[in-house]
Amino acid sequence: MSLDVTAVRGRFPALSSDVALLDAPGGTQCPQTVIDAIAAYLRESNANLGGAFAASRRSDELVTQAHDTAARFLGCRPGETTFGQNMTTLNFALTRALGRTLTAGDEILVTRLDHDGNIAPWLELAHDLGLRVGFIELRDDTTLDLDDLERKLTGRTCVVAFPLASNALGTVPDAARVVELAHSAGALAWADAVHYAPHGPIDVVALGVDVLLCSPYKFFGPHLGLAYGREELLRGWRPYKVRPAADEPVGQRFETGTLAHELLAGFIAAVEYVEELGWEAIQEHERALGQRFLDCLPDRCTLYGPGTMNGRVPTFAFGIVGASARQVAERLAERGIAVWDGDYYAVEVMEHLGLQPDGAVRAGFVHYNTFEEVDRLLAALADL
Repeated sequence: MSLDVTAVRGRFPALSSDVALLDAPGGTQCPQTVIDAIAAYLRESNANLGGAFAASRRSDELVTQAHDTAARFLGCRPGETTFGQNMTTLNFALTRALGRTLTAGDEILVTRLDHDGNIAPWLELAHDLGLRVGFIELRDDTTLDLDDLERKLTGRTCVVAFPLASNALGTVPDAARVVELAHSAGALAWADAVHYAPHGPIDVVALGVDVLLCSPYKFFGPHLGLAYGREELLRGWRPYKVRPAADEPVGQRFETGTLAHELLAGFIAAVEYVEELGWEAIQEHERALGQRFLDCLPDRCTLYGPGTMNGRVPTFAFGIVGASARQVAERLAERGIAVWDGDYYAVEVMEHLGLQPDGAVRAGFVHYNTFEEVDRLLAALADL
């Protein structure tokens, strides 16, 4: 099934300008249906939960529908889903709850490929509890060194935290092997799916992960965090929550305070939008965009990350000889091309590549981008 990109772009108000929005790794645009769903909730159903009146009952129904939608999106049960302010905040909350079961000397393994949202919570927990945090190294091609992971697993390893895709380089690790190795040592597999989520389907049961987190604003929805936790695992943790908050469904124990109900409405619309298009069409178009970029990247550009579309998503970090990442981003912005510069919170990746403090230029494509936009970027890079 091919994607009608013109029709797709017509559904996104932000794409009506002449700016080539190649900034999706930092957050995607929203289709009109998401915007309408948020506005409709605020107009018609804006109330807290548990009341006897109609707007409150509609809000109750919305929260239930949001968890049902999250379960469908992640391939789990509704009770295993948790919403929060963002992925990082949720990860701090969940790691704190897990921390109540750990003791000094226990070990956490993280990767050099991760966004700091799946590193810093473990470092802080280690600081408080006397845990040890080890780093899984990268190979020269920026793939995860699974031999290093296997060497570093011990009887004290409690968690292996890893990304499904690098937000900096686009690299996609062998998640099945990471999970297999983690479980062979009796450790939890704790996945950051924030960057992967707009690029492919997620099935937590097939992956075998114990915890997975993502962010709807990266897959055409509002700023929000979403987590999956295996039910048996969540029931073994004591949550940080107020006493009157419900204990069931189990995932909602970890939702502190009143949720942003209007954003849940937007989340539902975002998932429905992706389901309408279908992953096959999305992935086929994105792969073609990425291949076009790789085939025509100017010689003066240094690519960081895999040189083919195998084992990656269409997110590309690169540099230009003689110019800083910020200078390149500014020059592209002058030409109506939006890209990122810096480290994008992928601190360990940039340290590994020797790119701190400047970082790299990052361009990322999602299904609403066009070949013409890719060509605009390539022509501008050649001129620069």
